[in-house]
Amino acid sequence: MFEKTNEVKVLRDPIHGYIHVEYMVIWDVINSSWFQRLRRIRQLGGAYMVYHCAEHTRFAHSLGVYEIVRRMVNEIEGLKESLNEREKMVVMLAGLLHDVGHGPFSHAFESVTNTSHEVFTCRIIEEDTEITKILENAAEGLSKEVADVIRHTSENPLMSQLISSQLDADRMDYLLRDAYFTGTKYGEFDIERILRTLRVQEGRLVVKQSGVYAVENYIMARYHMYWQIYYHPVARSYEFMLHAIFRRLKDLGETGYPAVDALLQPILTRKKISLSSYFKLDENTCSYAFEVLTEHEDPVVKDLAQRIRDRNLFEYADRDDPQNTLRRKELRKNGYDLKYYWGMDSVQQNPYIPYTDESSETISVQMKNGTLRDLSNASNIVYSLIHGPTLDDEKVFFPCGSE
Repeated sequence: MFEKTNEVKVLRDPIHGYIHVEYMVIWDVINSSWFQRLRRIRQLGGAYMVYHCAEHTRFAHSLGVYEIVRRMVNEIEGLKESLNEREKMVVMLAGLLHDVGHGPFSHAFESVTNTSHEVFTCRIIEEDTEITKILENAAEGLSKEVADVIRHTSENPLMSQLISSQLDADRMDYLLRDAYFTGTKYGEFDIERILRTLRVQEGRLVVKQSGVYAVENYIMARYHMYWQIYYHPVARSYEFMLHAIFRRLKDLGETGYPAVDALLQPILTRKKISLSSYFKLDENTCSYAFEVLTEHEDPVVKDLAQRIRDRNLFEYADRDDPQNTLRRKELRKNGYDLKYYWGMDSVQQNPYIPYTDESSETISVQMKNGTLRDLSNASNIVYSLIHGPTLDDEKVFFPCGSE
């Protein structure tokens, strides 16, 4: 049904060895301008300010997710029989395109635009873009089917589970990829064992009891990666400063610099951002804008732009630190506007959420007698994690030298 390439295309990858492409629609999407845009967006947001080798991109991650999904639909017992050719193509494309709507600086940018990247992703897939045309030329209605998987409205919920669940291709790739590029070994897990022990039962993906140890390793890897990488306070400080400079620009109403206005104005208003404007918003664009803004006449914009450019980041302390009152007093005394120079955030991480009426996206274990059991009831380690004390971290951020 779908046209194949004249030979299997292979792209070298440090995580998966090779990315395999044998269908023209996949190859055409990879070569589209929208997908190539992901080369200009880092995977890890502010974490690259902490881990100097974490320069990998959403482009590489998206290819990795596609490769895991491709292997799933062709190798997992029960899954390759459960999906027809069109469904396999839909879910592979959903894996490839699940992050195509990301803006610069990873998830930090979503609060700047007040729109999730999934919304932009589905718009890019469906609103008559180059990608829409590629998908529709391959098969009528394909663009909506791909977007439905991403927005969890697909007629076959099994396909969405492969892309977004507690044990999915997205998480498996970003954990391994982020661990590799940050040099953090505890983020590694045995993906081969997990893929070998996945099955389909009752219309959903489950893991055999013999694969529980590999899944425990995956859960622990995710737990450690969040606290050591994704929630690192230096990365959070960088992201707070990004929020602060955009907040200041919005408050000013305009930057006063025509070249920067043309690039940033779409996100400084409350109007719906056009896809043509959004296409230009990548990290190269923002880096150029910050460089220009280092000469801005507004002292707050100028200072924040210089700090971001030069990695002169805010200090941080625990939210309940008794010195915080003094710090705020000193900031005011030194002329700092606390709206932009004092910030707070709180992070919390649940390594696994067991089945509840509100959360059906659970990991089910296929026991030896064929029954299904929630992972938290099949693993002592996971049971201990979810029934232990909840770990959270509350920080405040402020300029150094304010004490």
